[in-house]
Amino acid sequence: MVTKRLILVLGDQLSDDLSALREGSQGTDTIVMAEVQAETDYVPHHPKKIAFLFAAMRKHAAHLRAAGWEVRYTKLDNPENTHSIPGELLRAAEATGAEEAIATEPGEFRLIAALEDAPLPVHIFPDNRFLCPHAEFEAWAEGRKELRMEWFYREMRRKTGLLMEDGKPVGGKWNFDHDNRKAPPKGLIPKGPLRFDPDETVSEVIDLVRDRFGNRYGTLDDFWFATDRAGALRALDHFIAESLPSFGDYQDAMVAGEPYLYHALLSVYLNAGLLGWREVCEAAEQAWRDDAAPLNAVEGFIRQIIGWREFIRGIYFREGPDYTSRNALGHDRDLPEFYWTGDTDMRCLREAVGGTMRNAYAHHIQRLMVTGNFALLAGLHPHQVHEWYLIVYADAYEWVECPNVIGMSQFADGGVVGSKPYVSGGNYINKMSDYCRDCRYAVKDKTGPDACPFNLLYWHFLDRHRDRFEGNPRMAQMYRTWDRMDEDRRNTVIADADTFLARLDRGERV
Repeated sequence: MVTKRLILVLGDQLSDDLSALREGSQGTDTIVMAEVQAETDYVPHHPKKIAFLFAAMRKHAAHLRAAGWEVRYTKLDNPENTHSIPGELLRAAEATGAEEAIATEPGEFRLIAALEDAPLPVHIFPDNRFLCPHAEFEAWAEGRKELRMEWFYREMRRKTGLLMEDGKPVGGKWNFDHDNRKAPPKGLIPKGPLRFDPDETVSEVIDLVRDRFGNRYGTLDDFWFATDRAGALRALDHFIAESLPSFGDYQDAMVAGEPYLYHALLSVYLNAGLLGWREVCEAAEQAWRDDAAPLNAVEGFIRQIIGWREFIRGIYFREGPDYTSRNALGHDRDLPEFYWTGDTDMRCLREAVGGTMRNAYAHHIQRLMVTGNFALLAGLHPHQVHEWYLIVYADAYEWVECPNVIGMSQFADGGVVGSKPYVSGGNYINKMSDYCRDCRYAVKDKTGPDACPFNLLYWHFLDRHRDRFEGNPRMAQMYRTWDRMDEDRRNTVIADADTFLARLDRGERV
């Protein structure tokens, strides 16, 4: 007798080559996909993210049916919807007579635990869509005093052969990051990502999401994401042709009114399963081999995918479920209201938060060196910061978001991800953007009521965490600079920073 099984396909597993599908049988097994509030509400996700995923899920379900699979799909407004993944599995089991389910490993410990506790057996298979399996990452990490992405990345280059010739990196170097830090010139006119007009499926989903989640952070207006694999492939082709050639030079740049510049925005499609790491990296490599994009751009892009993306995933699963609660620096200040409204006199934060509200997106320097930098300097509680990033970005899933925030951005893991905190004063933002030009604060002022808050908070951060960081060789120069300052000036900086933080705590506009 053939055993009937359910095959669970989650909203970020929209891939034909999914391990659970490989293990399944079209003749007997039923795919289960469901839009449930447990997944929209464990944090109140940006409505654009919800709309993207629901639309992409519906189209992927139709694609699987066309390929011969039996698919049981539950829409959000189905009156019989149990609104949890285990609940929908149980309901499907009762309807089909299935006695067990198979699934590809979710990217969040929360969901893994829910499947392990489900009211029917669920066999979980490894997620085969990543380059580095858990066991391989563990073997690489075993016995190392420090886990650094650069060394991991070199192993992934060797493993894949990407940008390698005769066992050596092309161009004679592994990393061309030094060439990727150009400030934005005046008159920069990037084409931005490929935009897609909503079709009937997308429009139906937008109406549903607006009705259910329209009062959340962010707007559904101007929805333009691709929502199927064909569109994601077109978005990849557009990036390779139009933006990759300049991506390297200006990947750290920030320009008011230009939220995308030359960034790919392919992470939305990669993290949902509509694109795979290999096809994306090979397309970029081919552009270099065809002299269509420079090596610094291509190497930097590939490093983000097979280096940083894979490294971060390895960290998440190695560190375990308590990683989101790490708080090595003891920061406890509440997230300011302007993270939800964009209502601040700091133009860099206003631009980054405002763009995030509109687009469910901000590029990596806006995330790390504006919203993340301020959060770290001001001592915001890292778990609140972590949840904010998980809520607001369309490409955010805990496996990728958590280590980037808890580890890289907030140093709340005590140095697992980074060897030093990513902090800076206003000068870095001024160098890499045009934000400071029309800001209410003066980036050149180091003290006083008009001083850039990043300048004040930078030294305040170093001073209050001196015991932890003054022995760090990468931070020694900062402390020498601080110590050379006149004592009265140091006292003024600390007092002015305290005044700013007190205003922040009182909820005043800053």
